[in-house]
Amino acid sequence: MLTRLKVTGFKNLVDVDVRFGPFTCIAGANGVGKSNLFDAIRFLSALSNDTLLNAALSVRDAKGKTSDIRNIFHRSGDNFSKTMTFEAEMIIPKEGIDDLGQTAKASITFVRYALKLAYRTDENLSSLGSLEIIEEKLERVNLGDAPNCLKFPHKVSSWRKSVLEGRRTAPFISTEDKNGKGPEDKNEKKNIIELHQDGGGGRPKKILADKLPRTVLSTVNATESPTALIVRKEIQSWRLLQLEPSALREPDDFTTPPGMGANGSHLPATLYALSKSHQMKHQNNAPKTWVYDQITHRLSELIDDVYSVTIDRDEKRQLLTLNIMDSLQTIHPARSLSDGTLRFLALAVLQADPKSTGLICLEEPENGIHPDRIPAILELLKDIATDANESVGPDNPLRQVIINTHSPSVVKLVPEGSLLVAELKEVIKNRNRLKGCFFSWLPDTWRSEAEPKIHPVPLGRLLSYLDTAHASLDDAAFAPEQQARRVIDRPDLKQMQLGFEEQC
Repeated sequence: MLTRLKVTGFKNLVDVDVRFGPFTCIAGANGVGKSNLFDAIRFLSALSNDTLLNAALSVRDAKGKTSDIRNIFHRSGDNFSKTMTFEAEMIIPKEGIDDLGQTAKASITFVRYALKLAYRTDENLSSLGSLEIIEEKLERVNLGDAPNCLKFPHKVSSWRKSVLEGRRTAPFISTEDKNGKGPEDKNEKKNIIELHQDGGGGRPKKILADKLPRTVLSTVNATESPTALIVRKEIQSWRLLQLEPSALREPDDFTTPPGMGANGSHLPATLYALSKSHQMKHQNNAPKTWVYDQITHRLSELIDDVYSVTIDRDEKRQLLTLNIMDSLQTIHPARSLSDGTLRFLALAVLQADPKSTGLICLEEPENGIHPDRIPAILELLKDIATDANESVGPDNPLRQVIINTHSPSVVKLVPEGSLLVAELKEVIKNRNRLKGCFFSWLPDTWRSEAEPKIHPVPLGRLLSYLDTAHASLDDAAFAPEQQARRVIDRPDLKQMQLGFEEQC
């Protein structure tokens, strides 16, 4: 679970420092850079599993995929930043499994990972250039600092104590700083990255930073570096869901392994495996259709006429196909369902899958959803995220959701503490005028308490999200009193909206 992210020098992110809870909604106009924060998260995920070059080339630009590595650095006019830095605080699972099937146990479950990269010309890749690691660190976050680091609302006695444990440890990855000079200095002493064994025993493995084709974190295993291995697996689990209707409509072979892809592929195989797993776990203590019934109930919040959701097992063709039956017993296969219905179904299956953990990013989840049903999709997304009032376990996996939107219908309904507002601003840094994307939040929320020196977003900036109120959005069924206050329920915003309407 990503609890804090600092980024500078990446695309249009300049000195960004954002805290996250289980559920976060980022709102902002088109083109301000909301998606660049997602790209930074995906870039870190790619770096934990691939080479520096391949990870950089996987970052999208306006054409969908970058063709020049310089494009991922911050640019002001014709000048590019020389370096980019990332710092991520995260809560990791207590156990993990490496690529060879070896089990790893973390020494501590609250850690901070930092990475500094620089652009480097490469004679073999003259048109692309390359990246060089200047610094890489992985260290513990003291559990005693948890009250200051984890400001989002949560229960200490249940949730926090179920995810934070461990002991004081030495750094897992560190960097010997040789004068702190950049790669443009030909006479510099090269930095050395050290990979330490858990517990600090033995001599660390030393690697010249400028020779590395990939991060040290991406090479660790369970035997020597179990905590770093679990960190690597956690970062690898950070993904952007881009649910494609064409992938969601496809049937699966009997041999397809369960686990839904980022594009929604293998939805039938995943739902079928969930049903079988539940039957085996509970045997005769639960109905055989229990999982299907749960998905059906969730889908009924989106569409009215749904009697059942099932997986058809075609023995002749060896195919699994997702079907919906209406009240007249008419069967509708996945290929005939609307895009919005399929995306909602995929998210419902994701929510029901306890093995699906980590960070999920989703762009504009309201697409294809009728305004009356937006409360249903938001409730589903919040249910996917871990419940910070309950202990983490099979029924409450350590899972996190970040969405972005420019929809007034979404912004009005999210909990006020979950909202981040993205804006383009100009700043002066090192005597240079820079323009970048910055993220702010509403006053009198947990975010303003965590960062009291940073000015919250002016309330007037939210008026554009409040002038198209829809009657169904006040439906109490989707806003019970025990839930966090929604943005639209804030008295200060209501008063400002009334004053604006009177002036008009």
